[in-house]
This record gives sequence, structure tokens and C-alpha cells, in this order.
Amino acid sequence: MLTSEPPASVEVSEPTPQRGSRSWPGLLAAVFGGVALLGWRAAEYGDWIVDDAGITFAYARSVADGFGPVLQPGAEPVEGFSNPTWLFVLTVGKWCGLFDHGALFGIPDYVIFPKAVALLCCAGILVACYAVAQRVSRWPALVTFATGATSAAIPSFVIWCFSGLENALFALTACVLAVHVFLAVLDDRLWTPRVAAIAGVLAALAALTRPDGMIYLVAYPLISMILLRRNTLAVAVRCMVYSGLAFVVPFGAYLLWRINEFGRFVPNTAVAKHQAPPTLSDLGKALDLAHYVGAFAVTAALVVVALALWSSSGWRDGAVALLVPLALAVLAYCVLEPDWMGQFRFATPVWALGALVLVLSVAQLLERLRTRGRTLVAVVLIGAVIPTGTAFAESAESYRADPDVPVCWIAFRFGRMFNEYADIIDLPHGTLLTPDMGGSSLTSRLQLIDMAGLTHTRMADIIADDGRTSFGDYVFDELRPTFIHTHGPWLENNITTDLRVNRDYYQLQQSTDPALPDEDWVRKDVVRDEHQLRQLRNYAGTVIPALLRKQRTEGCGPILRPGQTLAG
Repeated sequence: MLTSEPPASVEVSEPTPQRGSRSWPGLLAAVFGGVALLGWRAAEYGDWIVDDAGITFAYARSVADGFGPVLQPGAEPVEGFSNPTWLFVLTVGKWCGLFDHGALFGIPDYVIFPKAVALLCCAGILVACYAVAQRVSRWPALVTFATGATSAAIPSFVIWCFSGLENALFALTACVLAVHVFLAVLDDRLWTPRVAAIAGVLAALAALTRPDGMIYLVAYPLISMILLRRNTLAVAVRCMVYSGLAFVVPFGAYLLWRINEFGRFVPNTAVAKHQAPPTLSDLGKALDLAHYVGAFAVTAALVVVALALWSSSGWRDGAVALLVPLALAVLAYCVLEPDWMGQFRFATPVWALGALVLVLSVAQLLERLRTRGRTLVAVVLIGAVIPTGTAFAESAESYRADPDVPVCWIAFRFGRMFNEYADIIDLPHGTLLTPDMGGSSLTSRLQLIDMAGLTHTRMADIIADDGRTSFGDYVFDELRPTFIHTHGPWLENNITTDLRVNRDYYQLQQSTDPALPDEDWVRKDVVRDEHQLRQLRNYAGTVIPALLRKQRTEGCGPILRPGQTLAG
């Protein structure tokens, strides 16, 4: 016994639906229906996998093949990934022959496996939704399907869940944590060691899926403090300690391994991205999410949620367990430094939890209104959905036409193409300095040096301005890479305007397209004569225009392996 006084009970106005075999048909129909919609929307983006996902793919390959957590065999261990649980999933997939082996059902397994896992994660989100809806709604199957349909309508959710990154797993973890605490509140079990410990473990899982997942450590304590009663203070505080300890054990074990293996307290990616401490102005980023959804739709959603909470005391306490993680997901999005990828890739848990809260609120409100009130709510919601749906359709179409950098384009342009550069000059070994590591690390036979610093410790420190040396001094005086490629924003580091580049390197090509400026360079001492230099330049002038024509439309075959060339 933790206390002589039992926790205050939570009044539930609606009877708990009967459980048993009768619930299975509705559950299966709702989940399969929602998953089918999500799969259909994901299929609209074809075989697209974003290049950053290829970094974790390369690490999974190295771990599964026994080389350890390295980008390429023989490289120094660097935590160039920030998603250990997703890395584990991919590694297990490779061990089982489902990933990085070839094709499954005629589709490259580096495409179908992560997308299939994402679909399973979405199914898990809908199962969790059903567990909530079954307790507070007369229409659990309809609520679950509507949540799936709402999620499928949000391009940001679909794009990033099926991008090859960890987003779907991250959203599942956040939803399961929220639902776990929600059910505990309804069953008067919030302040029990088991509930607290599971909440802590789920928060640790979120933190090991993405660094910003650490914010969910405070979900259970915040919910406990909001629902605190005078006679439950002692037991609530004790359970908060249990939750914290349950978080510390798995996350602390990984942290100790990180320090021992990589010598850092944080992922190398966090250093390279130079995450700054949050400020109050960061909260304004929430308006970006509201603008994406649409002012009318956001206003209607807030009104519906407020009316549902005001009209129904039976699920109000439970709703706190959903709203707190949702608020934390929005806060995490606000404090993160934005990256170059579009469509709000850090907001995936916001959409999953937001869809669940909104659909449940609509169901609660409709159950308590008469026909006229239900008609009014339906009209308002339809009016809000039309402009948002139109904007979402345009957003999805725009992204399909021009998605963020595909892993196949990088595999072609910086993996296979630079392999052929090396073959032309009979170079058995060499290095390539480039900012794109995904497709490159899966196909390059050259040792890669990450200009962005994500997979390179010293480069990350220089980007974070450690003051010890400049970018140019490090590149030209210490690294002296065999090949250099730079493009777009990376041209701003002035590496190709440094006087030493013309002293030490030949320029192989320079794009004249202002939309995609890029440059290739080769170190002079590895080129034998003018004939080889002409071969390199002629090759670049012939191949790059052809690659640009197909960069968004073609896959790169069933297997990605180091040493592959465009000719092969």
C-alpha cells in the first residue's frame, strides 16, 4: 500500500462499453480502413525516400555487418544518427533479410521495409485510438477510422511518416504514452507504480527515437500535478519519482554507452546543428503550424475541443492526459532549430495527437447535442474543412512534383558519379568532401567527409564555432580531400572562393543553373596529365545534364552498394 487514502476517483458519465469478441470486428475494420487510407496517400509519393534517411540506413548496414556504429566500414565511430531505436529496427530488418538485401515484391527493400514499418506504426496509433474511443464514445470504430482519415488528409503527416525516417515510430510512441496515461486516469490507476514506470519507459523510448522526445519525460509529472488532489499528494510525488527512475534506467544506459563509444554527451548531429537554448520568441513557431492548417480550421477545432470539455465532465480528467502530450509536442516543435526540409518534419506527433483529440472531441460533443446542434456543428466543421482540404491538396501535389532531396539522386550524383571520377584517373583510394551523406554513404567507395558535420566530429565542432580553426584551414591544410563537391547554401562557406582551391584543385564542372548551383573539384596531384583532366570534364559535362533530367523521376535499382557506377 502506497497510502492509506485511496486516490480520488474519476467520475465517468458514460458507461464503459462492453469488451470482448464483439469489439474485434469494429476494431479491425476501423484500423484496416484507416491504414488503407494512409497507405493510399503514401503511395502517391512513389518510391521516394529522403536522403537523410540513407544516413541511418548506412549505419544500420555497418552495425548489422559487424563494423560497429560507423558511416562506412573503417571510419571512426561518430554518432551521426539521432534515432537509436529506428537504427535498431533497421538493423533487425537487415539481420532478418528484409532490408538492404535486394527487392521484395519487385520493390527495393530499402524502400518497402521502412515504409511497411511506418504503416505498422500507423496501425498501432489507430489501435491506441480505439482503446480510448472504446472507453468514452458509443462509436469507437467510427472515431478510430475518422482519426485515420484525418491523419491521412495531412500531407505533413503522410510525407514524413513514409520518408524512411523515424517519424512514424516517434508518433506511435507519443500516442501510446498519452493513451496509457489516459486509460490509467479513467481506471483510477494514475498514481500506481506500474503506470508510472511504464510512462517513464515510454518517455525514454521517445527520447531514444528522437532527441526532442526527451520532453515527454515531463508528461506524467505534469498530468499528475494538474489532476492532483489534496489526499493524493504523497503517493503522486512517489509515483513521479518512479516514473523518473524508469526513464533514467534505459536512457541512462544508452547515455553511458554514448559517452564510452563516441566521447560526447549529446549526438554529434546536435553539435553540428548548433541547437540554441529556447527563447520565448520560439513559441511563435506554433503560428506556422496554425497557418499550415488554416485559421478557420484551427479556430473551429479549438472551439469544438473547448465545448466538448465544458459539456462532458466524464472524460475531462482523461482529456488532460491527451492534451498535455499534445502541448509538449507543439513545444518541442517550437524549440527545435528548423532544418532545410519542408512540410514541418518535426511536427509529426502534433498531427497524430491533434487528430485524436479533435475527433474524440467531435464525438463527445455530438453525443450530447440534439439534432439541431449536431447539424450546426457539422456545417461549421465542413465549412472549416473545405479551405483546409484544398490547401492540403495543393501542398501534397507541390511536394509530389518536387520532394526534398531523394536518396536515389544523391546515390547517383555523389556516390556513383564520383566513383566513376575515381575510375577515370585510376584512383584506388580517395576522399570526398560533400554535404550529402545518405545515398553517398550507401554507394561511394571513397571515404566521405561530411561538410555538414553530422557524421564528422571535428567538422561539427568547427560548424559550432569552437574557435580552434577555420573551415578553410581545416579543409585545405589538414583534410586535403581528393574531391570536393559543394552546392546551394554550402557555397556560402566560401570554400570555393578561397585562394587555396585554385592553387590545389582543378574545377571539373560548375553549374550555370541559378536554381541548383553546384561545383565539382579534384585535387591536382591525383590527375596525371591534361588528357585525364579533359576526360573528367567531358564526363561531367555529359552526365550531369542527363542526371538533372531524371533526378526526381527514377529509382536507383534494387541494391545500393559501395563501388557502383552510373555505367554499371
